[in-house]
Amino acid sequence: MNHITRRDCLQIMAATTVGGASCTPVLAQNTGDKLSPLKPKSVAAILTAYKPFLHSDVLVGKIFEGWKQDGGPGPALTVASMYVDQPEAGDLGSKMSAKHNVPIFDSIEKAITMDSDRVQVDGVISVGEHGSYPTNEKGQVLFPRRRFFSEIANTLEEFNRVVPVFSDKHLGPVWSDAKWMYDRARQLKIPMMAGSSMVVTYREPEVSVPMGAEVEAAVGIGYSLLDRYGTHTLEALQSLIERRRGGETGVEWVQCLEGDAMWKAVDDGVVRKDVLDAVLRVTPVQKGAQMRASKRASLFLFQYKDGLLGTVLMLPEYSRRITAAVKLKGQSQPLATVFGERTEPRYPHFAYLLKGIERMIHTGRPSYPVERTLLTSGILDRALTSRFHEYERLVTPELEIRYQPADYPHAPLPDLMSDPRQS
Repeated sequence: MNHITRRDCLQIMAATTVGGASCTPVLAQNTGDKLSPLKPKSVAAILTAYKPFLHSDVLVGKIFEGWKQDGGPGPALTVASMYVDQPEAGDLGSKMSAKHNVPIFDSIEKAITMDSDRVQVDGVISVGEHGSYPTNEKGQVLFPRRRFFSEIANTLEEFNRVVPVFSDKHLGPVWSDAKWMYDRARQLKIPMMAGSSMVVTYREPEVSVPMGAEVEAAVGIGYSLLDRYGTHTLEALQSLIERRRGGETGVEWVQCLEGDAMWKAVDDGVVRKDVLDAVLRVTPVQKGAQMRASKRASLFLFQYKDGLLGTVLMLPEYSRRITAAVKLKGQSQPLATVFGERTEPRYPHFAYLLKGIERMIHTGRPSYPVERTLLTSGILDRALTSRFHEYERLVTPELEIRYQPADYPHAPLPDLMSDPRQS
């Protein structure tokens, strides 16, 4: 994980200008026939909370203590400073601060400037997830992602130095906040990434949608809370279907259905049966669970401008994982896969998310487009709004978001930590 592999190099060379990066100097510098480690770049970690197994731990902890968080090799990054919005006595923030001699500041501006008159870091990692924050009437936890990004952007503007910024999970989570963050980043020309580890995690079985393929139908299945895991499911599905011919064109309307209306849509073929059957075959399920007995089941429907209908079934009492299937024109069987979530070593799918962040901070260019996260943030917000407004279908001109995907690699199987120099 310390150097770029030959396979990565070939894939990245084929990437688009939106999210791609050239092979050098990404993760290693060329010195004749050998690759030497890059000089680490510094980051400010802006966190809501810092406890074991939170996103702050499995992202920032890998910078502190290596990919496996065992003191071994890690990314070419160092944590220069931290801000913790909801610190607690004896939490990991205070322990890591003492162990690694990294200061914790009482404001975001001070963390980025190290309490000086200039920006002192090469990048910012903002983890606005976890902690005690209010929930609105639509079930969205109002994490302070916009406030965090506002203070980050204001600091970069005030001190006249722009550095790359990563914002964890969906932007927002409400649409107005997501769009504001995106527009503010564009205004200041901040290289920005956001989103879920699901887009770069293991796929079991290993599947990939060829760039430029014609996608006829797509179905995702998710579990757990609609807001927190709806974003994971939507981004996982979007990472497959954005690769279709013409790239992403945006979404015309969004609707949420539940109860009898949801299952009628399934029975009537609104959710394409062969694709649903394919994804159900790979979906790990809870012991003894029956899909239609799930009282908290929801169906998200969203129509893309090019005519493709996106469908996501959230089945919190049935599914144990995020899964997706797509039917490609000319292929007899849909492609279906599980987006793997592993716990050892220390939630390794987050290492692949951090790998993309590392590349952005070293190159100054996003590893893949933030527009994917903006679009899925909007779909999720509109779906939850539809649910709140008696399942109304919402026309969404604000989601006419166009972008070209990057051909960025996801986690290889079977071994996360194999030595890339032997690839």
